[in-house]
Amino acid sequence: MNITLKIDGMSCNHCVMAVQKNLSKINLIKFEVVIGSAKVDFDEKRITEEVIIRAIEDAGYKVVK
Repeated sequence: MNITLKIDGMSCNHCVMAVQKNLSKINLIKFEVVIGSAKVDFDEKRITEEVIIRAIEDAGYKVVK
């Protein structure tokens, strides 16, 4: 499954790296993070969207729905 999440609070490359670091800790197929959003490809049988959102929010940013 592919999703794009809008992320509030990101303003620089450090923000991008912080989100990438947390996303790399969970079982994703692939992901791309830029300032303000993340495109994520994952197997919905192995991981949920909520886990992805929690990883981003644990990095200190807010996912906007």
